Amino acid sequence: MTGSGDAPKILPHPLRMVAWEVTRSCNLSCRHCRASSERGPYRGELGTEACLALLDDIASVGRPVIILTGGEPLLRPDIFTLARYGDSLGLRMVLATNGTGVDGKTADRIRESGIRRVSVSLDGPDAASHDALRAVPGAFDGALRGIEALKKAGVEFQVNTTVTRENLADLERILDLAVSLGAAAHHLFLLVPTGRGKEMAEEEISAEDYEKTLLWFLEKEGRVPMELKATCAPHYFRIRRQHGKDRNRKGASPAIGGHGGPTPRGCLGGITFCFISHTGQVQPCGYLEVDCGQISESPFPVIWEESPVFGKLRRLDLYGGKCGRCEFLKVCGGCRARAFEATGDYLAEEPLCVYEPRAESRRRP
Repeated sequence: MTGSGDAPKILPHPLRMVAWEVTRSCNLSCRHCRASSERGPYRGELGTEACLALLDDIASVGRPVIILTGGEPLLRPDIFTLARYGDSLGLRMVLATNGTGVDGKTADRIRESGIRRVSVSLDGPDAASHDALRAVPGAFDGALRGIEALKKAGVEFQVNTTVTRENLADLERILDLAVSLGAAAHHLFLLVPTGRGKEMAEEEISAEDYEKTLLWFLEKEGRVPMELKATCAPHYFRIRRQHGKDRNRKGASPAIGGHGGPTPRGCLGGITFCFISHTGQVQPCGYLEVDCGQISESPFPVIWEESPVFGKLRRLDLYGGKCGRCEFLKVCGGCRARAFEATGDYLAEEPLCVYEPRAESRRRP
């Protein structure tokens, strides 16, 4: 184990965030789940020692935000051991949960383990709408109880919402709910139809509604007492630039699923962000299931620097279609997972974008 005193190597591609699927097991059966998670157990999940060694390897690359996700990460018995060790290495440990397993004791353990922020998913403003997507009665009430426990324990939390045709008209009410609960942030996740989400492909909003939703979200910035972030929605950065907004606000804290840092950009998969599956497969993101390397076969730092897939994603001159000729390529990048699901080519153009690059565009930043 490296220990917290070892400085990370300076690498040409800084790693700012890792989403780590510590388990695929889950107590819910959400219709939009990218992993099609069930209760499990799942074969091949990394053991405690392998997980601690992985955290050492990540810390040798940088000091990124580590999102402990799943499945439902709280179903992993050693989750607080992993969080505590990552925190000791100087990694910013955060947790993504459905909230139903958070009671007072668990909230205290979350705080004591060094987890800095918790995200809780709310996909509707009431039980009927949220539970319909989560496919388990009582999921909404359980999430609210979890949030109350986090607040009582003094743990910062944010609300995540996956946007579909079903809840598109409810976004204002969900945002109001997040504000009333005292969330530090509200993150919108635009549905990417992978995993069980493929069965909801017809629930993916249209490109026109996509644009309108992001414009509405932008208008809410500064009008609500919390941070707003659109995730799996790289167009948001193009829209921000078009409206003269600078997302790199001084003093903003890294959020779960947010992409802070000196070069704000929409899709960071393979660039400053990656996903690690429950079996140790490294991918550009959780929705883009392209094998970039197995940690059982190659050390994580080698995969991060030498994966051919990551190498291509870092070459913006390889991007195709209108993404490749767009003047906002450097700040947007298009969703590589949607491109892959639509065409089989993760370098193809983003299929849900209404913007047409200017004819004279030469990829100006």
